Amino acid sequence: MSIKSFGRRTAKAATHQLSRLSRLGVFGFDPLEPLILAALVTEDPLLLIGPSGTGKTFLLNSLSEAMGLEHRHYNASLISFDDLVGFPYPDKDGAGVRFLQTPATVWGAKSVLIDEISRCKPEHQNRLFSLVCERRIQGVPLPDLIYRWAAMNPCSSDQGGADDYAGSEALDPALADRFALFIEAPDWSGLSEAERLLVAAPAGEGLVTKDGGALRRDVECWKSSFDAGVADCPDDVIRYVTTAVTALNSAGIRISPRRSRFMTRGLFAASVVTGQLSEGLCRLLLQSSLPQVCWGEKPPREAVAAAHRLAWDVVRDVAGSWLPAFLAEGALPRKLEILLDDCRSADQGTQAVAEFLAMSPPERAAAFAFAVYPAAASGKLPVGAEGVNDLGKRASPFLSASGLVSWAERLAEKDTDHPDLVRYAAALDGLTGGRAERAKQFFNGCLVRKCKVADPASLESEIQQCVEVLVRRGLA
Repeated sequence: MSIKSFGRRTAKAATHQLSRLSRLGVFGFDPLEPLILAALVTEDPLLLIGPSGTGKTFLLNSLSEAMGLEHRHYNASLISFDDLVGFPYPDKDGAGVRFLQTPATVWGAKSVLIDEISRCKPEHQNRLFSLVCERRIQGVPLPDLIYRWAAMNPCSSDQGGADDYAGSEALDPALADRFALFIEAPDWSGLSEAERLLVAAPAGEGLVTKDGGALRRDVECWKSSFDAGVADCPDDVIRYVTTAVTALNSAGIRISPRRSRFMTRGLFAASVVTGQLSEGLCRLLLQSSLPQVCWGEKPPREAVAAAHRLAWDVVRDVAGSWLPAFLAEGALPRKLEILLDDCRSADQGTQAVAEFLAMSPPERAAAFAFAVYPAAASGKLPVGAEGVNDLGKRASPFLSASGLVSWAERLAEKDTDHPDLVRYAAALDGLTGGRAERAKQFFNGCLVRKCKVADPASLESEIQQCVEVLVRRGLA
């Protein structure tokens, strides 16, 4: 199914959503608007991350006002469990327990904002699991609850600027994975001059957000189209997400199966909101779906960009169906066989090599380049000059023996600068001839380059199998 059919059905609504957030008095979030509106459509949990004073809480509270929601706003750093559920008291017959409700308890709420979630006590974080993911509290369903939102400052392990959020701790990865999107709020430097003037103007302070119900009506329209199509989600959306998730996991950036479904739902909803599936929308969705930011990690930009390019090329069917299989394949010898058997042009081969080297852990990229570069340099692989050059850059520190201390000398000196030496030496036990020399050369390069190898014996075996593939085909 093509996205175009859904784009036509929602094009009228999409024309009214430009600068929607600005019309609510929320400024600076326009580039992220399609994802924020998509979260209103999917009703999946949303987390805003940014420095203090960037409007995270204001945005979410404004959405609840414009949507006419029964809203609860909790400060996670101060909240107690009684604040959520009320005070327990026994039934008159003593058969059960009820909760004494107050205007602040979660019962009856349609939207919940958990502010400062990264300052929440660990035991309260655990209690938020079911609220965020299952819309339950103490095992009791919350049938009225629709939206679960949260906001936090960058966690303490991700700080390097003037602000010191010492109390903002990394989220438990399991809790972070319950959120569908991670919207990074722009700071002052990310605002345009016009937005800075609007943010600084005091006229909107304390006003209740009202838009005459326009946002609620549009969300209902988009949601109708989303619900009608989500069971038969467009192929382009699914292909983009599955290819990108496979590429990220191959690069050591873990994306859970649950998150892949969040991403598919979010991308489909965003395409309904905007009326099209564009490259920019796909890139924005991918960048905003990485939970690592919640515990202070920044996945390598090159790997994320490579995953996006690959996935978008698959959607456009640029490189044919073999490229995703090449990048998704974990075993190096099988990856080489796919390149040899299915690549139809040097340009495709160059693209495949570039994507693989960009998204792979350093030791695996080095091992593949080390094994295949001699054949590539001799023109025996379907790879263009640029691809050969990329392989050469990765392989040359391992292929060149000049200036390296010999393996025997390292062992004799019990080199303490390289604690992995003994592990690498153990992987050589039983190897003879050219295979042993090749393995020594590779691991020597690993020591010099400080390239860590978790399982030396397994990686050496993959290098040997790659060489055997080339020998069998007369390419070595």
